[in-house]
Amino acid sequence: MYESTPLAKPDGSPVIGIALGSGAARGWAHIGVLQGLAQHGIRPDVVCGCSIGALVGAALVSGKSEELAEWVQSLAWPDVVGLLDISLKGGLIHGDRVVQYCARNFFAADFSELAKPFACVATELSTGREVWLREGSVADAVRASIALPGLFSPVLRNGRVLVDGGLVNPVPVSLCRALGADIVIAVELGSGMVGRALQKEGKLAADASLPWAQRVLSAIGLAASPEQDEAGNELPALTDVLTSSINIMQMRIARSRLAGEPADVLISPRVAHLGMMEFHRAADAIAAGRTAVEHAGPGLRQLLGKEQ
Repeated sequence: MYESTPLAKPDGSPVIGIALGSGAARGWAHIGVLQGLAQHGIRPDVVCGCSIGALVGAALVSGKSEELAEWVQSLAWPDVVGLLDISLKGGLIHGDRVVQYCARNFFAADFSELAKPFACVATELSTGREVWLREGSVADAVRASIALPGLFSPVLRNGRVLVDGGLVNPVPVSLCRALGADIVIAVELGSGMVGRALQKEGKLAADASLPWAQRVLSAIGLAASPEQDEAGNELPALTDVLTSSINIMQMRIARSRLAGEPADVLISPRVAHLGMMEFHRAADAIAAGRTAVEHAGPGLRQLLGKEQ
C-alpha cells in the first residue's frame, strides 16, 4: 500500500483522479467515458484501473487512447477469437497474446515513462491481499490486473501469484486518493448485471444467440449447453453459471467498497446487455460510456466549478 502523495497543480485547481472499474468487454465503455469527460474539459490528473479498467487506463496515460479506441471498434468476432491464446492451464485463456499486442501498440514500456500517476489493482492469490502495481513493466501490471480466475491464467510477479484485482477492489477509488487525487470520478460497470446471463430474451440468429463462453468453447471444439434435471426442468449451462457468479461477486464487492470509500462522482454506463467476452461490440460500449457522462454532466460541472 502507498500513503497519500500530495500533488499540486500550477493553477491551484483540484487534482482529479479517475478510477476505471472491472467489467471485461463492457470495459470499452471507459473509452466513451473518457471521451465524454474530455468534451467537458475534464482530463484526469491521476488514473487508476482494475482489470479492463487497467488496460484502458494504461493506454490513456501512454497517450494512446485514441489509437486504442480505433482498434477496438475495428474488431470483429473472428479477430477476438484470434487474440485468445487458449491454454486450459490455470484458466481458459493464457492472456499474453492480447496484452503483448497492446504493449506493442498502446502502452509505454515502463511506469517511469508515464507523464501522469497511474496504478493497477491485482489480488495476491495465496493471501487474498490487495496489491497496487505502479512500478516496472506497464504491460506486466495490466496482465496481472486482468487475470480473472477461471478465464485468464494467473501471473507470477516478484514471487507472488497474482489474479484479477476485481476480487478485492473492482473500482479503485481508494487507490486514486492514495496517489493524491482531491476529487475522484469512479466508473462502475456492474449495474443491472446480476442474473443477466440466465435471462431468456428470445431466439436470436444461431451464432449471435450463443453466450460468449459457449462461442469460445465452440471455437476450440468443446461444448457447453444447458442440461435437464430428473423432472425435465432445464438447468443453466456451466457457462451461464460461471458468468452469473462472476457478475454477482463483482457487483457485491464493488457496492461494498464504494459504500465505504465513496467517489465524488459515480458514473455507471448502461452496459448490462453486453457479454463478458463480446469485445467486438466496442461501438455499443463506447456509446454507452459517452451517454453516461452526459447524464452526469451537470453534477460534474458543478463539482469542478466549470461553466460548460
